[in-house]
Amino acid sequence: MKSHARVVVIGGGVVGVSTLYHLAKKGWTDVALIERKELTSGSTWHAAGLLPLFNMSYSVGQIHKYSVAFYQQLQEETGMNVGFRKVSNIRLATTRDRMDEYRQYAGVASTIGIDVDFLTPEDIVKYWPLCNPEGLIGAIRHPEDGYIQPADLTQALARGARDRGAEIYRNTTVTAISRTASGEWKVTTDKGEITCEHIVSATGNFARKTGQMVGLNIPVIPVEHQYIVTEAHPDIKARHDAGEPEMGVLRDSDGQWYMREEAGGLILGPYEKNAPACYVDGPSDDSEYELFQEDLERLEPHIEWAMHRVPIFGELGVKKVYNGAIAYTPDGNPIIGPAWDVPNFWLNEGHSFGITAAGGAGWQLAEWIVEGEPTIDMLGVDPRRYGSYTTQSYLKVKNEEAYANVFTTHYPDEEREEGRPLRTAPCYDRLKALGGVFGQKFGWERANWFAPEGVEAVDDWSFRRSKWFEHVGNEVRNVAENVGVLDMSAFAKARVSGPGAEAFLDYMIANKLPKKVGRVALCHALTDRGGVHSEFTIQRESADSFYLVSAGANQRLDHDWLKKHMPDDGSVRFENITNAVGVLVLAGPKSRDLLAKITRSDLSNEAFPWLSARMIDVGLAPAMAFRMNFVGELGWELHHPIEYQNHIFDAIMKAGAEFGIKPFGIRAMDAMRLEKSYRLVGTELSIEYAALESGLQRFVHLNKGDFKGQKNLAAWQADGFSNALVTLQVHDTTDADAIGNNPIMTPDGTVIGRATSGGYGFRLDKSLAIAMVRPDLAAVGTKLLIDVLDQRLKATVIDESPYDPNNEKLRA
Repeated sequence: MKSHARVVVIGGGVVGVSTLYHLAKKGWTDVALIERKELTSGSTWHAAGLLPLFNMSYSVGQIHKYSVAFYQQLQEETGMNVGFRKVSNIRLATTRDRMDEYRQYAGVASTIGIDVDFLTPEDIVKYWPLCNPEGLIGAIRHPEDGYIQPADLTQALARGARDRGAEIYRNTTVTAISRTASGEWKVTTDKGEITCEHIVSATGNFARKTGQMVGLNIPVIPVEHQYIVTEAHPDIKARHDAGEPEMGVLRDSDGQWYMREEAGGLILGPYEKNAPACYVDGPSDDSEYELFQEDLERLEPHIEWAMHRVPIFGELGVKKVYNGAIAYTPDGNPIIGPAWDVPNFWLNEGHSFGITAAGGAGWQLAEWIVEGEPTIDMLGVDPRRYGSYTTQSYLKVKNEEAYANVFTTHYPDEEREEGRPLRTAPCYDRLKALGGVFGQKFGWERANWFAPEGVEAVDDWSFRRSKWFEHVGNEVRNVAENVGVLDMSAFAKARVSGPGAEAFLDYMIANKLPKKVGRVALCHALTDRGGVHSEFTIQRESADSFYLVSAGANQRLDHDWLKKHMPDDGSVRFENITNAVGVLVLAGPKSRDLLAKITRSDLSNEAFPWLSARMIDVGLAPAMAFRMNFVGELGWELHHPIEYQNHIFDAIMKAGAEFGIKPFGIRAMDAMRLEKSYRLVGTELSIEYAALESGLQRFVHLNKGDFKGQKNLAAWQADGFSNALVTLQVHDTTDADAIGNNPIMTPDGTVIGRATSGGYGFRLDKSLAIAMVRPDLAAVGTKLLIDVLDQRLKATVIDESPYDPNNEKLRA
C-alpha cells in the first residue's frame, strides 16, 4: 500500500467508488480507496438497482439526472456492461393530492431538463398491460428511467478510476484516523498507514463508526428494507417470447411499493410503516454481504395491495426475500459535502437511494474538493443541515419515520411528528396555549400559524390553499393594522471578536461593516466564484466585537463557514451564543406605542433610527432592541438573555391588549416577506447565482476593497449574467399559488426561468412569486406564464417590494 495520497476514500460501495472515479476524472490521479472487505459487500450488493429520477428536491433531482445519463456513458467508456435497462418508470395516483404532487414535481423536472409524461388510466394499461387500473386517476412516466445492476456498475466505476491512475485496496480495514503535526490526515489500517490531504467517508452502514474516529456524530442510521423476488410467470414469459418490450418500473405510491420485472418474474419492494432501524450501534467488524431474517408479516398489507393492482402477483411463488440495511437520515436525503469543525474531511453518506445518487454525488463532491465549491446548489444535502441535537435516540425514531414516509405525499408545508418537541424556547407553552400550530427547524419548535378560538389547532397540508390560509391572512392583517409578536429564538447567533475581528469580517462579507457602535447591516458571505453562501445581520458591539444573526436552519453551515476561514493566530474569537439568546419580534404600526409602555427608552426616530440597535429595558428585563424586521412594518427585534423571555413575553402581551396584540407565525412572516421581495438563502440566494443576479446591488460593494469572491464576481459581471431576479404578480389564481420551483415561460411556452418562492400577499390581495428569469425578460411589465399545478397562468413582472416600496412604514 502506498504511503501517501492526495485523497483517501474510505468505503468500496457504489458511492465510494464513484467518488474515486470522479476525483480521478477531475485530474487528481493521486487518490486511493480503502475497502474493509470486497467492493459492493455492504448495502450495494443487495440493492434492487432502481434509478428513480423523481425527487421533489431541486439539488437531488439534478444529482439523479446526472447519474442516469452518466451510467450510460460509463458503459461506453469502460466497455463493461453495467446492466442498464431503460424501461421507464410509472408512478400511479389514486387521489387529487397525489396528482398535485406529481404536477409540482413536473415543474421542478422541467426546470432541470427531465422529461415527464402524464398518463391517463388507459395509457397506464398500454404501458403496463398486467396492471389493474381500478381506482386510478392517472400517473406520471419517466421515459429515461429504469434500473441497473449495482455490482456491475461499481466494477465499471472501479475500472474507470484505475485506468486514470487511482488505486483501490480491498480487504484493508481502517483502524484509526488522526491529524499530523503538518495538518494532514493519517489513516491507519491493518495493512499500514497512508497520509493524505483529504478524506472522504463513504462507509454506508459504518458511517457512525467512521465519524467517531474523528469526533463526529454523523446523523446516519440504517433501516431494514425488504423486497421479494418471485418465480417466473407464464404471462410475462409469453410477452418476452412475443417480442414485447419489458414493462417499466411500476410504483404504486398509495400502496407504498415498487415493482419491476426480473427474469420472467417480478420484484416487489414495499416500504412498510414499522420497519426497524438496524446497526444502531454499527455493524460487527466481520459484517459482509449481510442480510437480516425476513419478516413477511410486516409486508402483508403491501402484498395484498400488490395483488389487487397486479393480479398475477398473487399467482407467483416466492424465490427469495432480501432484507438488508439501507442508510437513512432524518429527512431521507443523503449527506454530501464537508464535515463540520474538521478540515478536509468529506462525507458521502446516508444514501437511501444510493444507486441512483452515486454518480451525481461523486461528481459534485469531486467538484467541491478540487474546485472549492460544487456547481449546483447542494444546500438540501449539505451535512451541516443537522446539528448536535441529532442524538442516537433521535436518529433511530426519525430515520424509521423517514423510511415509512418514502411514498407518502410530500406536501410543501409537511411537518413530521417523531422526535418532537425537542428544542423549545421558554415561551413555547404560552404560544401553544394561544393556539400555536408548530413546525420544526434545526430541532427547534416554531409556531407556523395560530388557530383562533373555536378552531382545532391541527395542521392541514396541501399543494393548494389549506385550511390555515384564512387564519394566516388574519394574522397578516393584524400585523398590518395593529401589532403582532413572533418568536424567532431559533435564529443562529454568534459573537465574533478580537483584534482581528473587523479585518476578518470585512474580508468575509460583500457589504461594508457598520462603522458606528450600535449600527446594523445586512451582509452576505460569498463563495470564491461570487455566489451567495450565507446571509448575516451584523451589529457592531464595540471596536473589536460583532454580533451576528443568521437563519436558524443554517446554524452549523454558517458558523462552520466562518470558523474554517478564521486566521489561526488567535486574533479572532468565535462564540456560538444561539442557545443563550432568545428573540421576540414586535411588528406593526402600533408597535412603538406598545413598546413605549414597557420601556424607559426613547423610541422616536431621532433617538432610535431604522437599522440601529441599543440596549433597553423591557419591563424589568434587559434586551438588545434592533430597529428592523423581516415583514416590512414598523417594529423591533428584541434579542434578550433567554432566561428573561417569559417576563418579556408577558409584558408585551399585557401591554399590548389595548393595541390589539396577537401572535403570528412563520407562514404569515413568509407571506409578508414576499410582498417586500425579501430574499432567502437557499431560494433566491444561492451559490448557483451570482450575488448580483440575486439583486443584491445595495449590499455588494465591489469597490470597497478586497473581499472573498470579489474578483470572480466582477469577472462574472463582465461576462454577462444569465439570470435576473424579478417579482411576479400571478393572475387568475383560484385555490393554489406558486410555492417555488414552478417553471416560468414565455407566451409560446419556452421555459426561461423558475420561481424561487411564491405565495399569497394578503396586504396586497395578490398572488405573488419571486423568480429567476432570463435578463432580457426582467423588465417591469413583461408578460410571462407560470405553471401552478394543473393551470398555466399569466404572470407579470412588477416592481420590487410591491408593498410599501419606499419603506415608509419601516421608517415611520
